[in-house]
Amino acid sequence: MEVDPEIGDVPCNDFEPLMIDKGCNTSSNSFNLMDYRSSSQLESESSITVAYLLKTAFFIFVWYTVSTLLTLYNKTLLGDHMGRFPAPLLMNTIHFAIQATLSMAITRFWPDKHHSPVMSWRDYLSKVVPTAVSTALDIDLSNASLVFISVTFATMCKSASPIFLLLFAFAFRLESPSVELLGIILIISMGVLLTAAKETEFEFWGFLLVMLSAFMSGLRWTMTQILLQKEVYGLKNPLTLMSYVAPVMMVATAVLSLLLDPWDEFNMSNYFNSWWHTVRSCLLMSFGGILAFVMVLSEYILVSVTSAVTVTIAGVVKEVVTILVAVLYFHDEFTWIKGVGLAITMVGVSLFNWYKLKQSCKSVLLLN
Repeated sequence: MEVDPEIGDVPCNDFEPLMIDKGCNTSSNSFNLMDYRSSSQLESESSITVAYLLKTAFFIFVWYTVSTLLTLYNKTLLGDHMGRFPAPLLMNTIHFAIQATLSMAITRFWPDKHHSPVMSWRDYLSKVVPTAVSTALDIDLSNASLVFISVTFATMCKSASPIFLLLFAFAFRLESPSVELLGIILIISMGVLLTAAKETEFEFWGFLLVMLSAFMSGLRWTMTQILLQKEVYGLKNPLTLMSYVAPVMMVATAVLSLLLDPWDEFNMSNYFNSWWHTVRSCLLMSFGGILAFVMVLSEYILVSVTSAVTVTIAGVVKEVVTILVAVLYFHDEFTWIKGVGLAITMVGVSLFNWYKLKQSCKSVLLLN
């Protein structure tokens, strides 16, 4: 928060001789006072700026750390390192259940800070439910892809999300097609194609799942934008929004788990073949759910203390950090072709962020 204290002029007037007796017209005293107050203002603004930067850096660090830990957690549990957890959808169901429980408990405990939205069943079914289902599918498909492909390859492919975001924005008439946007789509597409073309351990199903996840991510954020356009719904508070969306995500994923997870094979898995192993698996899934809750909450807090544009731009850097950690931790292969593809993709995503920032500035100018 910027502080701009008013500094009044020294009450001095050359046409009032009486003021001279008060020392007002003494140039040395006047300048000394002005210098003192100016230096105080600069010191105050400097301390506030440093505090703001440290606060922002702290939340970005928390976001990066928890997000990276969650990615490593998912890959370790779902990959070959721990024998492939047999029920990824059940794991996500537990994660969403924890998010729903914690967000609903907080909103109920502090109702004065989290107002209950006023929404008809029609709006709920047409806006909240599609947003929640697309969010759940985005996360479910992304985690499922980690069973087949590396974190590095999945992260690079997921960078295609802005393409689908723009396509859905065109479809819902939230954006108008332009040469700039089509150019951004082309740049990101080239980067993703370069990344996939030279993937030595290419897995079709993994690639398909992560691209479907990117598709659902585009739909998810488009629906979220539509949901948040009307302030009358009262869902701008992050915890209130989570308390409405997370239960639907939990139910949708639970249905998918009952249909797709191999429940009849659980007794043959090291995760569920004994009472102790089942308890350990529940604790592991709960730990991931807490990580997911903290990650989402830290992201929302970062938006509140900075801006959505800052978080979006920081997200580009976060993807690079995730890839570097995956290369160091999982020893994922990273060739120069992948590096070029990643660089092109990041340029495209950065251009997309710049475009959105420019549009936001135009909107602010029009409102003023």
